[in-house]
Parts: sequence; structure tokens; C-alpha cells
Amino acid sequence: MPRKQSPTLTEAELRLMDLLWLNGPGTVQQVQSWLPDHQPLAYNSVLTTIRVLERKGYVRHAKDGRAHLYEPLVKREEATRSEISHLLNRFFGNSRELLMLNMLEDESLDANELKKLRDLIDEKTPQGTASEGKKR
Repeated sequence: MPRKQSPTLTEAELRLMDLLWLNGPGTVQQVQSWLPDHQPLAYNSVLTTIRVLERKGYVRHAKDGRAHLYEPLVKREEATRSEISHLLNRFFGNSRELLMLNMLEDESLDANELKKLRDLIDEKTPQGTASEGKKR
């Protein structure tokens, strides 16, 4: 029985999407050449992964002579939001609050990261509610 297709990007798929986002459209051979020398992939592995990305709707191809030119259909920011939504749904019951609390309880956050998060929350908080929260 074939493996169930992941609704999110696998590590291999993300690796190739990163190359397409960075370099723009490319053939399978070009994508293969963009891989770092210390992490090569066989041509057939790149082709198979790109075809999976196409089935998932992340890339499309156009004919370029005899070759297919693959280009991203989804921007990196959109893929990031989709991954976070999937994580939010799967592990936190769609609760942004539980996700943020989990992040804030992470002891590896340093003071600078916490300040950036606090500043971002203050920036996103409507006028009045941010100052009320600080008074408590």
C-alpha cells in the first residue's frame, strides 16, 4: 500500500522548495545542480520530489524545449503560514494562546527574544488594552 501523502512539506520537499524560492524557476537538472555538494541527490530523487510538489500544488511546470521548467506557485510566507496552521490545529486544538504559552514556557528563549515578542504583542494590541494589561 502506498504511503499517505503528507499535507505539509516534508524535509526533502522543503529543501527543493527553498532552492526554487531562492533561484526561481528551474529544470530538474538545474535544481539538482543548486543542491550543496555535501548534500547531493540523484536526478530521479529530485524529479520524484518535484512531481510530488506539483501534485500538492506547490509548483507547476511549463515546457522549455524538451525539458520541464518548474516554478513555485506558493510563496515562502504562504507555505510558512500553512505549516503553522497545521501545527496549531494538530497540537494545540487551534488555540493560538496555547501555542504562545508553549513558546513562552520554553526556557531557551533569551531576554532579547522575549522583548521582541513583547514589543510585537504591544504593536498588535489595540490602543487601550495594552496599557490596561501593563497596569495589572
